[in-house]
Amino acid sequence: MGALFGTDGVRGRWGTDLTPDLVRSLAYAATRVLGAERVLIGRDTRASGEPIERELAAGIAAAGGHPLVAGIIPTPAIAVLVRSYRCEAGAVISASHNPADDNGIKFFGPDGMKLPDDVEHKIESEMDGPAASPADTREPVPDAEERYLDFLLDHAPSVAGLRVIVDAANGAAFHVAPEALRRAGATVEAIGVSPDGRNINDNCGSTHPEHLQRLVVERGAHVGIAHDGDADRLIAVDEGGEIVDGDQVLAICALDRKRRGVLKGNAVVATVMANLGFHRAMRAHGVDVVETAVGDRYVLEAMRERGLELGGEQSGHLIFLDRHTTGDGIMTALRLLDVLVRADIPLSELAAVAPRLPQVLINVNVGNRDALDDAALVWDEVENTRAALGEHGRVLIRPSGTEPVVRVMVQADTEDAAQSEAERLSHIVESALS
Repeated sequence: MGALFGTDGVRGRWGTDLTPDLVRSLAYAATRVLGAERVLIGRDTRASGEPIERELAAGIAAAGGHPLVAGIIPTPAIAVLVRSYRCEAGAVISASHNPADDNGIKFFGPDGMKLPDDVEHKIESEMDGPAASPADTREPVPDAEERYLDFLLDHAPSVAGLRVIVDAANGAAFHVAPEALRRAGATVEAIGVSPDGRNINDNCGSTHPEHLQRLVVERGAHVGIAHDGDADRLIAVDEGGEIVDGDQVLAICALDRKRRGVLKGNAVVATVMANLGFHRAMRAHGVDVVETAVGDRYVLEAMRERGLELGGEQSGHLIFLDRHTTGDGIMTALRLLDVLVRADIPLSELAAVAPRLPQVLINVNVGNRDALDDAALVWDEVENTRAALGEHGRVLIRPSGTEPVVRVMVQADTEDAAQSEAERLSHIVESALS
């Protein structure tokens, strides 16, 4: 990766990391590199979204492009609408599950796909202007949400009879997520649907599902659905208030497809973060797992290379390539609810096929995350730990793509084993990279 683009676009704080000059220059370069005449912009509910949108549009216009604005709308909607409006590029202003003070910009090509690394590098290398903002030429597209809803519900089965509570994280899906589920037939109660520019992901949504867990039990709901700020992921909650994470949702959908004889390639794609319980479930049912680096873009890349249609991440990014080009939390919710209706058993029973084995993740603040590659002592200890755990555990150490931290993840058959090994490795990483 270059110095500007991380694992999912450009991230930072408006006014300090994401300055008006940088945003305009980024938009200018992207428009030129992509040869874009029309660029569709969407954003989440952060207070900084509108001023960033204004500067992004200015850079697009300065490069000779025409900025269309969809307003507040989920990230995956832009992947759909860039094709619907026949645009050459799409841009999303969001920092996903991050706090409100953060924001970011990610781009889509005319095919609704995120940009490959080499294109991002080229954009970064050509950021040379403009210095001033031209006149505001933004053109609203008022039917964007309705077009997205039509896409979500096209061929979607009825989920009538299900009582669902959805937490939209006070984010981009605050209106469209509950509306999609209602139109699909579910009885819906919505929380996290009162954005004020500052409360996105604030004790709500997929990173803070505690209130949703309590509410599902109190209301006697069949399932809870929690999205993140830009709604490209979900975390589910079963009828007993227990979390059903992305690995389990992926397993549920994969095994449903296998039973129906429609699991293309008899395989799914998952990242190195996937839980050991997921791997054991896939192996027990004869489903192959293709493993990738962390990041939905790498999941998608492997799916396309191998001709597969289902993949995802533990965090709740799932990609159904037979229908969409990127992770979409609302589409994933509809697919999960469809399986739930057809199976006619509680979500807890569906999720039990891939029990979550103990997994400990520690974020270690470091002075230089890029020095991890050459930290021989760290990698020696990683290999020793892997050898000791054998088939009863997994170890992953990787630098964050957006923060000055190294993530240390250990899975084991017991919580104590996972915790102790994760803490030991974290101390080694901190010592080696401080």
